[in-house]
Formats: sequence, structure tokens, C-alpha cells
Amino acid sequence: MKDYQNILFPYAYNILGSAEDARDAIQDVLTKFYTDQRQDIENEKAYLVKSVINHAINMKTRRKQTVQPEVWLPEPVATESADANVYLKDILSYSLLVLLEKLNAKERAVFILKESFDYAHEEIADMLGITVELSRKLLSRAKARLFKPEEKPEVSVRNERTNAMLQNYIDAIRGRNLEKLGSLLAADIAFYADGGGKVNVFRKVCTGASEVADLLTHIYFTYQTKANIVVKEINHQPAMLFYNGDILVACTVFDIAPEDGKILQISAVVDPGKLRSLV
Repeated sequence: MKDYQNILFPYAYNILGSAEDARDAIQDVLTKFYTDQRQDIENEKAYLVKSVINHAINMKTRRKQTVQPEVWLPEPVATESADANVYLKDILSYSLLVLLEKLNAKERAVFILKESFDYAHEEIADMLGITVELSRKLLSRAKARLFKPEEKPEVSVRNERTNAMLQNYIDAIRGRNLEKLGSLLAADIAFYADGGGKVNVFRKVCTGASEVADLLTHIYFTYQTKANIVVKEINHQPAMLFYNGDILVACTVFDIAPEDGKILQISAVVDPGKLRSLV
């Protein structure tokens, strides 16, 4: 069962954006599979992947129908051990998961299956119970909603350059050097924060280098001066984990432009429920 859980996790998580919900979806499917003890299934893996994908789509659709906060961020997943756990390589980047919230559940599933797992439209149509033509239309619609025609999504990777940039970033905040901090931020940077209704956060998206620099400095000197900060890789992107003693209180993920090293987006997760998988 453990192998199937590892195989199925990237499918469920990429659709749901929640590690906890993904595990629940997988458990539901595996429990039914082993309870039914069906003898007519020739390819167990393909059957389970199809079942998990459709169950995750239904769960995502139901959640979208509830009242959503203005900022809802995906649950972060540590990917530093991706070399040891091959299935972690299929986890989407954090920035892309944030973007995917623009899509409905079926558009999201088609996009993920085609662009991340390289399924053919014929395979996707069979999995989702739709026509090949509709699969193509859903992918085209998803891309149009996610990207401008000239854009190509890039993933920020953690390396020596980004580590040095993050050190300059935190040094500028600690020194209240707003000019230096602003120089590290893209002019149109966006800052997102998700407290899950349990932790007070800035509830709207904050944009612009000057505004974000002011907000970052305020947050640090109000809440984080005594925090122990650890740089990690989250969803294949550079991130900072903030600890109060042994308690993880925040995860901040950075989207960094590859051409000039400026920070394009900061996603701050402080919802305790979404930090559990990182502990």
C-alpha cells in the first residue's frame, strides 16, 4: 500500500493543492479498492491513478463551491529529498500551484495530466470520461487563463545565487534598509499571505516594491525578531521556515526571476494546519 500511496500522491496533491486532502483522497480510494477486492482489473496502477484523479476533482469542485478567502495558498511540501523519493519530482512548483487556483477542477486536471505527466489527450479523455476534443479545449482554455501568449512559466530553483540573495533579503529587513530591500524586489512584486482564518494576516494581495518592502519590515519587527530562520527547498523553490523555539510558525516561498534575480512573488503560509507536513 505504501508504494501506491507514493505513486498516487503527486496526482492528488497537484489537483487539490493540499497534502492533507491528498492523503484523504488516496486513503478513500485505496480503502474502497481493497474492500471491493475486484478481480476484473488488469492494471491496478492505472485503475488507482484514474480513481484518485476523479476523486480529487470532485473534492476540489466541492471546496471551490464553498466561500473562499481572498487569498488561499497551497499547502507547502518539502522537496529537498526529491532525489531519494522519485515521486516528489512530480510535485508542481509552488508558483504554478498558486496560478492553478484560477482554473476549475477539470481544467486543472487536464493541464496537470498533459503538461506535468505527459499524458496524451486520448488517455486524459478516457481517465476523465470526456471526449478528446473537450480535453484539447480544456487545455487550451487553461493555458489562456494562466499565461499571456508570450509567457513561459519558469521555476525558481534553490542554489548558491538564490541563497546569497535570500541572505541579503533578510539582512536588509533586519537592518530596516528599505532601499536595499526594495532593490531586491521586482517593481510589480506580489505578496500573498494565508492564515487559514486562524492567524491574523494581511488579507489582500499586496503589490509593488515599496509597499511590499514596508509590509515585510512591519511583519518582521512585529512577529519575527526572535524567530530562527532556516532556508529550505519547498515545492522545488527557495523558501524560509520561521521557528519559534521548536514550533514552525511560518513558511515563506519565493519566486525569483532567473534573468536578474529579483523576487517576483512571496507566498507566506502561516496557517498551522498547512504547516503540519513540514514538521
